Amino acid sequence: MEKKILLLGDPELYEVSTEVTKDELDYILKIKEDLRDTLLAFRDKYGVGRAIAAPQIGVHKRVIYRHLDTPILFINPVLEFPDVRMYEVLDDCMSFPGLLVRVMRHKDCTVHYKNEKWEDCEISFSGDMSELIQHEYDHLDGILSTMRAIDDKSFVIKE
Repeated sequence: MEKKILLLGDPELYEVSTEVTKDELDYILKIKEDLRDTLLAFRDKYGVGRAIAAPQIGVHKRVIYRHLDTPILFINPVLEFPDVRMYEVLDDCMSFPGLLVRVMRHKDCTVHYKNEKWEDCEISFSGDMSELIQHEYDHLDGILSTMRAIDDKSFVIKE
């Protein structure tokens, strides 16, 4: 079911999410449907949207849902950075549509996570996918890209 996306300034967006336990898996799989429906509705309205974190719909669990060719549910993700290479990006967010924020992100990352069968998984990303996962991961820690802005001139309104 489509859920309301919490918007910039909502105190819930700044809460740190808790890890999912194995006995919560059935609940998380229901949340996955809400994340999918919410992301797809946002995509229909704005023409963008590749991933969403559970805290953005008020569920404070460490869950990220990415919906591209093959949807992936990341449960209890942990990020690892293979090197220190960083790059500058204009970051957008479903919690503040129309606003872009200039931030620095790691060029590459590896995500360790549980899948829907509670199996340990690992996947590596580079470039825009690395940036995307870092952005969504920040939501799990109550961090928005506005808090990572390079400086006070790093904000752009998207037309």
